[in-house]
Amino acid sequence: MADEVGALDGDALAQARGLMAFIRESPSMFHTAAAVRRRLDAAGFTYLAEDAAWDIEPGGRYYTCRNASSVVAWAVGSRPTGGASRYHFQVAAAHGDSPTFKLKSNALLEGPAGVQRLNVEPYGGMIDYTWFDRPLTLAGRALVRVGGRVESRLVALDGPVALIPSLAVHLDRGVNGGFAPNRARDLCPVIAASPLPDGGTGALVAHELGVAPEDLVSSDLFLVVMDEPRLWGPGDAFLSAPRLDDLMCAYTALAGFLEADEPASVNVYALFDNEEVGSNTKQGALSTLLCDVLARTSASLGLSDEDLRRALARSFMVSCDNAHAVHPNRPDVYDEGNRCRLGGGIVIKEAANQHYCTDAFSRAAMIEVCRRAGVPYQTFANRSDQAGGSTLGNLSNMQASMHGVDVGCAQWAMHSAFETAGAADVALAVRTLSAYFACDLRIEGADGFEVR
Repeated sequence: MADEVGALDGDALAQARGLMAFIRESPSMFHTAAAVRRRLDAAGFTYLAEDAAWDIEPGGRYYTCRNASSVVAWAVGSRPTGGASRYHFQVAAAHGDSPTFKLKSNALLEGPAGVQRLNVEPYGGMIDYTWFDRPLTLAGRALVRVGGRVESRLVALDGPVALIPSLAVHLDRGVNGGFAPNRARDLCPVIAASPLPDGGTGALVAHELGVAPEDLVSSDLFLVVMDEPRLWGPGDAFLSAPRLDDLMCAYTALAGFLEADEPASVNVYALFDNEEVGSNTKQGALSTLLCDVLARTSASLGLSDEDLRRALARSFMVSCDNAHAVHPNRPDVYDEGNRCRLGGGIVIKEAANQHYCTDAFSRAAMIEVCRRAGVPYQTFANRSDQAGGSTLGNLSNMQASMHGVDVGCAQWAMHSAFETAGAADVALAVRTLSAYFACDLRIEGADGFEVR
């Protein structure tokens, strides 16, 4: 993925820049879903509302959306059933939300000398200290009154409007010996030096949307880091940006899905919301969203419930969520035999506690896909004295059970306000996931499989 002088080649550079553009478009999970929908529309996919009747045909390409924050898209082969004996789904799933801070409904707090602060609470498990002294803005969705109806609108304030100031070292001499900020006291962003006009933050949102403040009914607003995505280092080897977890996988899985030729059966791309807070929402991986799409697709194609159950047993999911690259200053906290690095290709993640859904069968299937495509892969496992994290694959399997593997792109500083990955890994992940969607993965229970 690099030329003879170490710079990224044309495809790798284009894919890295594509990811950076996607991140700029996606300050909140609602914007991420909209960015995905724009790309699906441009590729000729047909939108099917969940509350509409679905008429699905062989060779068709479709998508649906739930809560304006989760999207499932699927492409049906021209002969998807194979007499129902080979009909199956090949799924890749990622999430569109990232750790941040959410504004409470009554968001303004009075500070000393008239300073106005924002009342926020954590969304997910971020590294708190990385949010200090950065320009911040607000983004999300707003519900506005339009005549006799209330409509949802995307909103992202133009330019920085807030900042969380650090306390000077002179007033906290022990700060470098250990800093554990109190979220109710230390992490309240300053938004104004004097009292805001009537309407407070609501007036700012209403102005951005071009509506009267009294027509703003409610909103879901989040703090957004305004630091620009950037390539850096010799040969542009590194890509740093906010929200790499998990917009990097959301982008690469979508790109691989859109690049693949007509599927042998049904290819599915799923973008879930709320992974960072447990996925147990109507639009999360624990919801019925994916299962509903697969069931309705099968029924519209004239298949029975029995055919659907058989298809699920032959189906496969690639759960895509970034992985922990070995830290150059702290290699001691990583497993000695299962470390991954930036720029080394997609990472297959595994955990005995099943927080990752990978097992020997699914790992073998992913290895075969990589081998056939000629793309590198890496492995990751936590040190045995660390609990590690979890992701959406095993949760989604509770609703639509199928073989699954957890993969991701290697990165540093996961859950920081500004994270870093290998720039070449964007194109490598796209190639891997495109190869997965382009193949015909034929599964026979848990006894064997063939990649065609």
